[in-house]
Amino acid sequence: MKRIPLYLLLPLLLATCKVNDNSEPKKPLNIILLIGDGMGLAQVSVPFYFQKDSSAFYRFPAVGLAETSSATRPITDSAAGATALSSGVVTYSGAIGVDNDSMAVPSIVEIVSKRGWKTGFVVTSTVQHATPASFYAHVDGRQQYEDITTHLVRSDIDFFAGGGIKYFTKRKDSINYLHHLTEKGFTWDTSSLKYGLNPTEKYGFLLAQDGLPKMTEGRGNYLSDATRLALDYFTQSKSPFFLMVEGSQIDWGGHQNDAPYLIAEMLDFDKVIGEVLDFAKKDGNTLVIVTADHETGGLALGGKNNGYEEITPTFSTTGHTATLIPVFAYGPGAENFGGLYKNTAIFHKMLEAVAE
Repeated sequence: MKRIPLYLLLPLLLATCKVNDNSEPKKPLNIILLIGDGMGLAQVSVPFYFQKDSSAFYRFPAVGLAETSSATRPITDSAAGATALSSGVVTYSGAIGVDNDSMAVPSIVEIVSKRGWKTGFVVTSTVQHATPASFYAHVDGRQQYEDITTHLVRSDIDFFAGGGIKYFTKRKDSINYLHHLTEKGFTWDTSSLKYGLNPTEKYGFLLAQDGLPKMTEGRGNYLSDATRLALDYFTQSKSPFFLMVEGSQIDWGGHQNDAPYLIAEMLDFDKVIGEVLDFAKKDGNTLVIVTADHETGGLALGGKNNGYEEITPTFSTTGHTATLIPVFAYGPGAENFGGLYKNTAIFHKMLEAVAE
């Protein structure tokens, strides 16, 4: 009997294995969405050159690019940019959780909460700022901070941490909304993060009157600590969860054209991304997505005096830009986030990843 060489059989064997493999792609039980406010490709490059440790961005197997224009402007703001991520609609600049006709649109928080998921967010801005607000509120203008506060109190959010005490306690209507948090079942704290949380309760941490301090002003490990606390809380609950974490002040450093400010915030965000990836690797059932709402500052990492020996960050504007923003994904469903698409697709890709 004539023997067939192994090198001729191998392709046939591999093809047979592929045909007979009827396994479904693994679906995530949890989603962690990390948003670097104002983070473009130059900002993503900062950890590669301004810290000794390897950047967490090296660890992502899937990378995409997203276009961010709002319905009314080629250059978006954080409100329309975040609403695109949270609800999958292209809307006007300034809109919080509403479409181009100012009609409320359901956010991913509201959708998965109805499925029994736990939800929460951690930010270094106020909890009423445009990005976090777009995940739980529905108002026609991003500066309606007191109205946004009422939406948070009544929302499906189970855990939040950030600043913004003044919109609870120093309001035009003279109502102390911290009391309303209690009435809605929240345990809240305005002095520090508390550990050993009960997974059957809801928690709010408001740790500054306005936004939290800059990293360059001693904020320390708040973003890491609050994110870890949220993950511990969600893990104990035994329920699927959605967590949004924002590096809010990357944007503020860009607006101020303050390179040391931006770099410190970006390195802090990179650290948190690494810790979240560590959690996801150990957990095995968590989809991690990192992206931005837009780019701020027109950051460039050019050479000092046009030389190539030393990097000198420079800016082209104090506002936002229309540059494409990066998308990184890790975990079950990550393969769907490669390519080039509109920012609203990120919302639909998240829902598709956890479709019932």
